[in-house]
Amino acid sequence: MNPIKEKSKSLENNFLPLKKMYPKSYNKAKTSPYTKTRVILMNGTEFESQWFMHNFARHCDEPEILAALAVVRRQEQQQQKRISCLKPLNESILETTIAYEQLAIDLTAVLARHETDENNIKALNFALLEDFDHLYRYANLLKMDKNEDADMLVGKYTEIMPGRPTIAEHRYPADDIKPHMDAQKADLYSKLVASTITAAEQQTMNYYMNIAQWYKNDLGRKLYAEIAMIEEAHVSQYESLKDPTLSWLEQWVMHEYCECWLYYSAYEDESNENIKKIWHEHFKMEVSHLKTATKLLKKFENKTFESVCGDGEFPKLLKLGGNKDYIRKVLASTVNLTADNTDCKKCYDYKDVKKIPDGHRYFDYQKFMSGEPEKNASHLVIEKAIQRLGQDYRYQDSEHPVKELRNRKQDNVKIARTK
Repeated sequence: MNPIKEKSKSLENNFLPLKKMYPKSYNKAKTSPYTKTRVILMNGTEFESQWFMHNFARHCDEPEILAALAVVRRQEQQQQKRISCLKPLNESILETTIAYEQLAIDLTAVLARHETDENNIKALNFALLEDFDHLYRYANLLKMDKNEDADMLVGKYTEIMPGRPTIAEHRYPADDIKPHMDAQKADLYSKLVASTITAAEQQTMNYYMNIAQWYKNDLGRKLYAEIAMIEEAHVSQYESLKDPTLSWLEQWVMHEYCECWLYYSAYEDESNENIKKIWHEHFKMEVSHLKTATKLLKKFENKTFESVCGDGEFPKLLKLGGNKDYIRKVLASTVNLTADNTDCKKCYDYKDVKKIPDGHRYFDYQKFMSGEPEKNASHLVIEKAIQRLGQDYRYQDSEHPVKELRNRKQDNVKIARTK
């Protein structure tokens, strides 16, 4: 499949009437967990597209480009509104949150499993263990506040148990920055990986930034606020992987190509026939958007579509699903890692927390942010669950791969953060 070769409507014929912007919502009790995660992913993809084009417009004074951005941006807004309304009215904040974290986990894992770029793989695996832990913390809040079992929401495709503890994830911000790829040399799949995971994590960050104040108790509000800070760190990490030397028009072409790839992947993978039709319709719209951006790239920079996307043939399509064995392997081998950019000769490194110097800024930042670990929301939610339930809430197929994280009656606040 090569989107640039697909037939499409003219740009001005891609608007949606208001009646099509409010589709039939999915049934939360019957819908596949991965349909729910695709809805979140494509919502986030459209949000990323929106804000990219707004920022492009704020740095552009060419009327023809500004006009095209305005038209495409409005159509992307309509797509985003349509997707967001697929979420049903009776799905709670926490139920949606569980889907957000399942997406973060299984999307990150499947992207890493098929990636060849070592820098991308390390970044994906590093954040994977943190999102994995977030699911565990929210699942315990869900069990306490709603008496719901999160394993039913994730369809038992994703295990629920501690990852790298959230309390250990508070790092000095500069340590989250990674070296960017060279877009002229990078594999097309690697460029799609960086674009996709940035959009997905940004959507999670935005959701938590805006939902905390709506939660109905203090512990929940504090937990969302704490985890939102980690999601901001993840966005910083992932966006730094992308090549910033590309022109605005080159970046626009890449954005549209990525949307084409994601919508076509979602269409091929979707089990809900109603939503499958939406994915296909949006794919066709994105083909028109891609052609528009490509024409402007040629006109104003004399660069071709191929200079950004190679021959344009889609690499392996994205297929969401379970990744239990892969996640267990990453957990067992990298749970103690932290990020370290302090050594200029070995910049952008990941190191075992036990092997960094006592005076490292990680420990200073930890002391400032966390204060008394036992009072942090991410720890308190587990302690309160243990008090109420007799042990923490988990769903795991076998014993935890990390010995220090097997105790279900005590939350570990030392692993991956102390020497």
